[in-house]
Amino acid sequence: MSPPDRIQTETLTYGRAAGFDLLAERYETPERRDRAGKAVVMVHGGAWTSNDRHSHEVLCRDLASSGLSVFSLDFRDGRNGKHPCAVQDITAGVRYVRARAAAFDIDPDRIGLIGSSSGGHLVLLAAIQPDVDAHRGTPIHADVDAESVSARVCCVVALWPVSDPLFRFRYAQRAGREELVAAHRRYYRDEAHMRQASVQRALRAGEMQCLPAALVVQPGEDANVPRPMTLELVREYQDAGGSLNYLFCPGLPHAFAYQASAETSRLADQVRAFSGFAHASLAASGSYLPCPNVAGHRGRRDGGVGTAKARLGETAYYVVASPL
Repeated sequence: MSPPDRIQTETLTYGRAAGFDLLAERYETPERRDRAGKAVVMVHGGAWTSNDRHSHEVLCRDLASSGLSVFSLDFRDGRNGKHPCAVQDITAGVRYVRARAAAFDIDPDRIGLIGSSSGGHLVLLAAIQPDVDAHRGTPIHADVDAESVSARVCCVVALWPVSDPLFRFRYAQRAGREELVAAHRRYYRDEAHMRQASVQRALRAGEMQCLPAALVVQPGEDANVPRPMTLELVREYQDAGGSLNYLFCPGLPHAFAYQASAETSRLADQVRAFSGFAHASLAASGSYLPCPNVAGHRGRRDGGVGTAKARLGETAYYVVASPL
């Protein structure tokens, strides 16, 4: 692997919406790229109202050091729009990377999504509903019509995702977290709008187009993302027939991977390992997995999950495996 400080970066304009140029930061090692041509599109958190494409720089550099091509996006949010404007821009980012795959020397069928916090919510929506009309409309900077390119991904990584905005809104109200309450109100019109944006609700309603392999990470000391909400996400994704791995990281706070640390490096290793599994599954099947005709499929109803424990360095990670 290349040292993170040797990673090359490039600022790209991937699209334009509502008078804004949409920028992406590309991270890549100067050495030979990943032989499989894998890429990830990175989506920052910030309660749908703050941060930018540089917020995940530490994690982007770490992932790029192993040969992944990483594209970290700016996108519209509560500072200049309402839901689902962010998802429209994120799917445009995926379409841009896919449309220019040959220029970037990547495989258009080996593109994944990674997002944290509110960004985790956004990438989950983009992953399960990549090509619905509500998530289209942002033009891309490429020699193709954005509408002709799919935004499907082969895997999605959701780091401490705010997967159910209304659940978290009411949690923030009870906890007196007025800054979070205000952020919700900036990006969503009202509580009905928050309810409609829930990943869990979409899964229960069978509104997903795809169920790519998913990795969900929950820090043990996360004061922003209530654990019951995340466990509900795990249950609904698996009940819908999706393959999902759940990593519980005891003792770590919300957004710990924004800073360089041993824990951040271990998380990057886990993401790489998961990415390798997801891409291997794709290669073996020759198609996106799992992306069946999911209408009406509810999968396992007992709510059970298999568990295993792995210790990485000083941090114990509890892995909840997908049902067999």
